[in-house]
Amino acid sequence: MSSARRPAPPRPTSRDVARAADVSQATVSLVLGEKWRGRVSAATADRVRDSARSLGYRPNLAARSLRLGRTRTALLVVPALTNEFFARVYTGAAAVAAEHDFGVVLYPSPDGTGPARDPFDPARAALDGVIASSMAADALGALRGAELPLVMLDSDPGDQSAAARVNLDIADGMRQVTDHLLGLGHRRIVHLTSAVDTWTFAVRARALRDAVGEVPGAVLRTVGAPLDVRAGREAAEAVLASSGPLPTAIVCDDDILAAGACKAVRRRGLRVPDDISVTGFDDLALATAVEPELTTVRLPAEQVGERGMTALLDVLDGRAPAHHDLPVQLVVRGSTAPPPTA
Repeated sequence: MSSARRPAPPRPTSRDVARAADVSQATVSLVLGEKWRGRVSAATADRVRDSARSLGYRPNLAARSLRLGRTRTALLVVPALTNEFFARVYTGAAAVAAEHDFGVVLYPSPDGTGPARDPFDPARAALDGVIASSMAADALGALRGAELPLVMLDSDPGDQSAAARVNLDIADGMRQVTDHLLGLGHRRIVHLTSAVDTWTFAVRARALRDAVGEVPGAVLRTVGAPLDVRAGREAAEAVLASSGPLPTAIVCDDDILAAGACKAVRRRGLRVPDDISVTGFDDLALATAVEPELTTVRLPAEQVGERGMTALLDVLDGRAPAHHDLPVQLVVRGSTAPPPTA
């Protein structure tokens, strides 16, 4: 009995797809290259896609890249994948990219949080565009002169360097937090803010300060800390050990700092939320892992990635990307309650 393998069946070509769909190869290229709108009817496009699917046709991306002068690759620059939020942003971007035969190269900060170092130089020649979080904006220095389309995530709308941007309504999220706490009766509030100097955290601080300033008798104190649990705990411990009345609420720039603040409250022999309420931001898995569960602001991280990749594809194809902030939502859980009456 011969053990020789049978030769693999020939790979289907665009000519095969054209023959099966009864269209020209040019039409196949238009449809599968997502450039058919206004040139080919929707019914014909559906027929081409159905034929390609039934034949198991996959375009030769290397040949297409040479022909179009594109690599069909985007660079996603984020501070860290140890932060769940950015892992979810990547998931959303990669899902949209896969639908358009694009790849996403991930460049996280080697330092874990804060601005990333410059990406490797060869990336410029192998990319069609860049999607970047404002928290990793320093990584973009090496790419500024490469004339690559840039989509910024969660960044200053006044910065004109980007071809498109995708923002969350961060200010509204912090206003929702503040309205919730002030409505419960809190008047002595500490803001445990991120030590990362970037637009998104400046917006949170400004929104909180403005909202508290509108309420007579309300007092706000701001303390900064790096984005990790230990730093958040140590900063909150310093606040709780200082002279004067204790705060009745600690508003944190993210859930990681909030987890640290909850530990600081417990170590002082106090209870969350009976003695001090604590709020977070992001709604990470951590928010429901701590006890009590965190009141926090839910950010649609995967949608940020999806919108970022979609905006880059729009820019590459000469379309105007959509411009509107994604809404965020306050999620009230067990870490907030009215302040003690003493």
